[in-house]
Amino acid sequence: MKVLVTGATGFIGRQVVNQLREAGFGVRMASRHPERLDPVSDAVLLPDFDAPAQAYQALMRDITHVVHCAALNNDRKASEADFMAANATLTAQLARAAASRTSGRFIYLSSIRAVAGPGFSGTISEATLPAPQCAYGRSKREGEIKTLEAYASRPSDATALRLPPVYGEGMKGNLRGMMRMGGTNLSLPAAIFSGVRSLMSSEAAARTAVYLLSRPQPLRPAYVACDLPPLPVSAIIGGFRDGLGYSLRLSAVPAGLMRAVLTLLGKRKAWDAMAATQICDPSLLVSEGWVPQTDTLERLTELAGRYKSGAVRQ
Repeated sequence: MKVLVTGATGFIGRQVVNQLREAGFGVRMASRHPERLDPVSDAVLLPDFDAPAQAYQALMRDITHVVHCAALNNDRKASEADFMAANATLTAQLARAAASRTSGRFIYLSSIRAVAGPGFSGTISEATLPAPQCAYGRSKREGEIKTLEAYASRPSDATALRLPPVYGEGMKGNLRGMMRMGGTNLSLPAAIFSGVRSLMSSEAAARTAVYLLSRPQPLRPAYVACDLPPLPVSAIIGGFRDGLGYSLRLSAVPAGLMRAVLTLLGKRKAWDAMAATQICDPSLLVSEGWVPQTDTLERLTELAGRYKSGAVRQ
């Protein structure tokens, strides 16, 4: 069996490729940058969102399954239209081609942002009603819808894997920012870090995608995955600081004062995001035999240490 992996040079995509090969699958890699891949590998250029349907159908030659990792995220300059083109229109094209030309499964790597915004506090499961609050989240939710529409005649062959913030080599976004916070010996206000978060390593996210390809049971429309247990934001910062060689120092600035100051500075959304408690519930996956990763804090510390030593490029 051969699996098409889109975004194969990306943060999670390259982990998916490695784990598929270890599991004995053949792999075709579709990327915006196929020149970065081994020239003897089966690597192709990922078509643009507005390419003709035939371009997507050509990707499916000899393909059994698809893991769709390619996405636009962490780009503050991107417009709503940019996100929709990359994460919804392209996904629709790919899913339609896969549904018509392959016999296997379609795993769409989505995000909890498809159902909840950064400031949401609560538990996120497959039953959470989608209420995306940002352009990225809306585009990922639309990608989920387009995938299920394409597989309407065989719904048990397609799923959206909703991921929490993912850490690992090459991470960006809020987690990268948290590690930067850890790279200072300054005292940080405890009130900012009162939330609790579910995270997931890039390796665990890839392993979950491969698991969903391999399991014998029919797929559900969506799954929520994460490492366990969730961690306080202060512990996440502390883990990064341990790896970078600093101790965690928190100051007792009142939460109300911090909120007021950040609101005046136009940073209220940043406060809401940092103080939010977002806990993912992977019970559905666990009930179907999936095993979560449980050493998150140790991995965060190790990751920060690799950045400090220069083993990981900034």
